[in-house]
Amino acid sequence: MDFPSYLGTMPMHAITEIHGEPGLLARFRLEIGAFDADARRRLTEALDLAADLHRDDRRVREPYLNHLLRVAIRLMHHYQVRDVDVIVAGLLHDAVEDHPVELAGDLPEAADPVPAALAALADRFGPRVAQLVAAVTNPAWDPDRDRHVQYREHVAASLDRDPWARVIKISDFTDNGVGVIHTVGPKVTSSARKYRPLVPVLRELVARPDTPLTPEVKEHIFAQLDLAEERFRAILDDPAHTH
Repeated sequence: MDFPSYLGTMPMHAITEIHGEPGLLARFRLEIGAFDADARRRLTEALDLAADLHRDDRRVREPYLNHLLRVAIRLMHHYQVRDVDVIVAGLLHDAVEDHPVELAGDLPEAADPVPAALAALADRFGPRVAQLVAAVTNPAWDPDRDRHVQYREHVAASLDRDPWARVIKISDFTDNGVGVIHTVGPKVTSSARKYRPLVPVLRELVARPDTPLTPEVKEHIFAQLDLAEERFRAILDDPAHTH
């Protein structure tokens, strides 16, 4: 498939709408062209694993892999990340949460697959990648407590400890939050309710001196958080979405 020469300048959701998964894959290959051969190999291996694990997963209107590609491309292009472990973890950030059994392989009956899945990632990509994925993997929920409250508590606690995990999470949040207008149906409102209270939490985390991003990138992220809040407000303050 032929893609326009300006593919590298297109917004990612525009690529998604016009060119779909093949366009995002082409954009990913453009981005990793700036890395050395060993880094490209690791990044391609992580992409292949993500594609295999999430091959049957969908996000309302699109293959789930599109989300993972956008998270990784945003890390490289908009956040100027050159730390390969971080980008690999971005591609695999939902792998343990969504597919621990496939990652873990053969386990004794009733064994918790999550530690084994993280160990498998560590064996394949190194312990730091596994640590980053663990930091952005949601724990098992307490059914007696509000799930969204637990989610926000987990995000605040896990990202407090790991500055690079913040960077992965903010890319994930941007795709889900700023990108909420690219989905349809009940998920629009449920996503806005889930993510809106996270905006001030993420803003404070990004602003911290130990968050490893340049001032220019942080300003870009603050603008994206403003845009997310504007979109959440429009969705949740609309009388049509009050029930």
